[in-house]
Amino acid sequence: MNSMNLALVNEDPEQKKRKHSARVEIEGELCKECLLCIEACAPDVLKVSQKLNKLGYHAVEYIGEGCTGCGVCFYVCPEPGTIKVYKRINES
Repeated sequence: MNSMNLALVNEDPEQKKRKHSARVEIEGELCKECLLCIEACAPDVLKVSQKLNKLGYHAVEYIGEGCTGCGVCFYVCPEPGTIKVYKRINES
């Protein structure tokens, strides 16, 4: 294993979590609680809300931090327009 790989293995996951500058916005009133986005979310930053939406479902919501911006939640959601993923592009 080279030194670059070793550095990634030894990186503090909490520190890595803070480096991400992405966020998820979920239109709760469109969510039908299928939970596909929660199952697909690798960083585990989505949860089920305690409140019911206008359709009578417990909508999914973003916990507020840790999103990597991968967009998997967006792609697995069967309801168009329900999930939006925003990722800051770092210009060097």
